Amino acid sequence: MDTIASLFSFITTPVSWIIVQFHKVYGALFGDDSGWAWGLSIVSLVVLIRICLIPLFVKQIKSTRNMQVLQPKMKAIQERYKNDKQRQSEEMMKLYKETGTNPLSSCLPILAQSPFFFALYHVLSSIASGKKIGAINQDLLDSARQAHIFGAPLAAKFTDSVEKVTSLDASLTDVRIVTAIMIVLMSASQFFTQRQLMTKNVDLTVKTPYMQQQKMLMYIFPVIFAVMGINFPVGVLVYWLTTNVWTMGQQMYVINQNPTPGSKAQDAYLQRVLKSVTSHGEVRGRTRRKMVKAIVAKGSDRNDIERKFITGLGKLGLAAQEDGTVAKSETAVADAEGGQAHKRQQPKRQTKAKRQTTGHATAGAKGTEPEAAGSKTSLEKQDAPQDSKPKSAGKPASGSSRQAKSGQRKGPQRPKHPSKK
Repeated sequence: MDTIASLFSFITTPVSWIIVQFHKVYGALFGDDSGWAWGLSIVSLVVLIRICLIPLFVKQIKSTRNMQVLQPKMKAIQERYKNDKQRQSEEMMKLYKETGTNPLSSCLPILAQSPFFFALYHVLSSIASGKKIGAINQDLLDSARQAHIFGAPLAAKFTDSVEKVTSLDASLTDVRIVTAIMIVLMSASQFFTQRQLMTKNVDLTVKTPYMQQQKMLMYIFPVIFAVMGINFPVGVLVYWLTTNVWTMGQQMYVINQNPTPGSKAQDAYLQRVLKSVTSHGEVRGRTRRKMVKAIVAKGSDRNDIERKFITGLGKLGLAAQEDGTVAKSETAVADAEGGQAHKRQQPKRQTKAKRQTTGHATAGAKGTEPEAAGSKTSLEKQDAPQDSKPKSAGKPASGSSRQAKSGQRKGPQRPKHPSKK
């Protein structure tokens, strides 16, 4: 622990100073020794850090969008080298390098928070040990040691002994119940954040190593935090639970306002836009117009969800414009009316009894046709003269006369019975 503390000693003093400044504000409201004053100071520290990390979050979003643009190329590489995993990985890394995309960019906010996390951990550990650190003097140290959140001291841990918890004026049962609940909430919030990213904001039609990585992190991170959480002081659990809730809310905002193309979130977003256009006759909001503008610019490269949206506008008699607005289109109206008229002209489906009746009638009509044709043919044959063919000279006429008679077989004939001669 001393090694880690020495590595992050450059940030320990600023972190402790920020906590003290927030404690002055909340101490005036709840009391200097109140657990709410110290707990809200830690929460405010998280909010301040996350606000400072917004540029990194924006960079993360842009990198994620670049990954989404590369999805078709990545899918083509997978199909081309599906039997050679090594060559597939090499081509993927080459594509990342050419486009300047980093698949690990989603970890940037976590990496940036690490110094603050370890600095806060060291500050709370020093408070539990009764040591002054950074901007926390002896008076603030005594006040922090008396602060409790739901009966658990800020510096207490799940694995602390009875003697240590007793020295902080608390019971071991209260400490373990509070820390266990906070660990469960921390792990659950981490899992839910990753799950909504994988199930709602990912194009599931394309399988990439990036998706496999995110799916793996969805299950690994909650387990890691659950195992490590038993060694975190209550104050650190407050910090990490707060940052997880912030991340979850931030992720929900991105999913609702800027969804990934081809994802379920984009389908829900465009359905909301279409409903708004139906009610107001126009695209309201700069973000929505920007989204429609991007869809129009894609042209034939639109995915199925975007084509569905354009078709929905056509049924309303509207067409998306290049600037993200919509306008009335006579072509769209004609196509919609033509489709409705064609739909009305389709015959109704017949019942099984009617189909059988029609089938029997058709079969009977077809059966009479050969008979009529046969009778006509036989009449024509009867009317035709038997001596229509010219007899060949020099040949006996007996054989040919017998073959000319209708109804007799060709070739040698069976001799008649003697009684009939």
